[in-house]
Amino acid sequence: MRFLTHLIACVVLFVALAAVTEVRADEPVAEPSDLLLVFGTITNSQGNPVKEAEFEFFVDGRKLEVEEETTTSADGVYEAEIALPRGTLPGGRVEVKVRRPSYAATDMITLDNVVREEVDGSGNHVYVAHFSTTLARALTPAFWIAAAVLLGVYVFIAFDLLHRTLAALVGASLILFISYTLGAFDPSYRIISFEDAMGAIDQNVIFLLMAMMIIVGVTRRTGVFQWLAYKSFQIARGNIFMLTTLLMVVTAVVSALLDNVTTMLLLIPVTIEICVALKLNPVVMLVPEVFASNVGGTATLIGDPPNIMIGSYAGLSFLDFVQHLALVCLIGLAASTVYYLLWFRSSYMAARVDDVPAMIERLRQEYRIKDPRLLIKCGIVLAITIFLFVVHGALGMEPSVAAMAGAALLLVISKVYIVDMVEKEVEWPTLIFFMMLFIVVGGAEETGIIQIIAEWVREMSGGSLEIAIIMILWVSAIFSAIIDNIPFTATMLPVVAYLTGTIPGAENGVLWWALALGACLGGNGTIIGASANVVTVGMAEKAGYPISFVEYFRMAFVPMLITVAIANVWLLLVMR
Repeated sequence: MRFLTHLIACVVLFVALAAVTEVRADEPVAEPSDLLLVFGTITNSQGNPVKEAEFEFFVDGRKLEVEEETTTSADGVYEAEIALPRGTLPGGRVEVKVRRPSYAATDMITLDNVVREEVDGSGNHVYVAHFSTTLARALTPAFWIAAAVLLGVYVFIAFDLLHRTLAALVGASLILFISYTLGAFDPSYRIISFEDAMGAIDQNVIFLLMAMMIIVGVTRRTGVFQWLAYKSFQIARGNIFMLTTLLMVVTAVVSALLDNVTTMLLLIPVTIEICVALKLNPVVMLVPEVFASNVGGTATLIGDPPNIMIGSYAGLSFLDFVQHLALVCLIGLAASTVYYLLWFRSSYMAARVDDVPAMIERLRQEYRIKDPRLLIKCGIVLAITIFLFVVHGALGMEPSVAAMAGAALLLVISKVYIVDMVEKEVEWPTLIFFMMLFIVVGGAEETGIIQIIAEWVREMSGGSLEIAIIMILWVSAIFSAIIDNIPFTATMLPVVAYLTGTIPGAENGVLWWALALGACLGGNGTIIGASANVVTVGMAEKAGYPISFVEYFRMAFVPMLITVAIANVWLLLVMR
């Protein structure tokens, strides 16, 4: 019995060994091969990296099948490992072809710098070749679709055919929808991927705006803004010229520290009440105020949305804006104040002040500080936040982090219900507008529209820094008056970035200041030029004092040109 058991075990072992031997005999014997390593960088005509470019390799005209597709990374760099039959190199002709949606595919390019490096332990020969090239833009269907969407969004916003948030949402949705429908069948229709669309949204801008909205919302409850207007009237004591000057200064300062839209929302009601008591048409004070709000907001990083976008994109700090723009904005404020005092002098002189002490007392009762303890808390937190804005560059901290820290601290110590703040004070339509607009502009950048604009500006300037400054400043001013300055600024950001890196002398960032001054000051030119203008006109009309487009243009366009001209001299003489 034991013998039979051993016999069966031996038979099983023999069969197993035979099976293993047969399997090994069937396995292909690895033949020596050549390994080609190709690396390099793919850029566009502006010298910027091209990501997700795809490669095809050929040997003697025959396309090679590779296990993993080679694509460039976000910085345009790639590295390909290609296994070739032994003996292919150095005699074989290796060629490469590069393609990328929205770019013209390259012709077959021969790798003529293949170098033999070593022989590995298996006897395989290793070769290395460097290949870098520049891809030219192609006017694909994606280009024309992205251009049409960008233009359409501008038209709908400029002529108020759709709410600007809805216009941007439709544009962003259309770009992504086409990319994943038509673009799925034909790469020439692919505008932007979802991942790239999300990457195009500047989160720093979004969170900075949201946090500042919360800080302003809590501070609003103290009544301090209306109190400042009352104090201005008290100091002026019925002198309309002095009152206008004080209100313009207060509006400019508050707009620089908070934002111009919120400032106007808070000051308009008390301004209208003062004007009614003075038998004065409120328009003659509201227009100078909103003009001052846009000028004052230009001076800081957080004062006007275009500055927030520029600072985030270019990595400019709060202190950078103050150092480079505060003084020229102060000069512009002085010039615009003198202009409006002369322009409305007949109206101011006709104003009747029957009982100044009684008016002061009524304003004191109606516009007093509602919560002094909360005001102290808000003042402390705002001071801390502004301090963080000043030092955030040295700390390597994004401005949004400073604002979020201030908002969170204020909500904790004020014990204000956060749900009320989020629901009532955070302007979600504005934040959604920014996010969708970033996607639309991202599609324009992916398809080459921004690149074409940048190259056109560079050619028109002839590489001259002075001409580039003048072009960016005045084009930004005029277009920001015609359309909302926020979408225009979003479009110009990559353009100015390219010009800053290619025009000699622009390394000091002067072109960024030209864009900031042009977009913010130019927004004063028409009703639709800046969000603060739209808010002011809407609230005035609701109170029974309508302002037409032509009337506003007549009152604001000339002083806008004056402030931009001052900025022009400043940029050419001082900033250089």
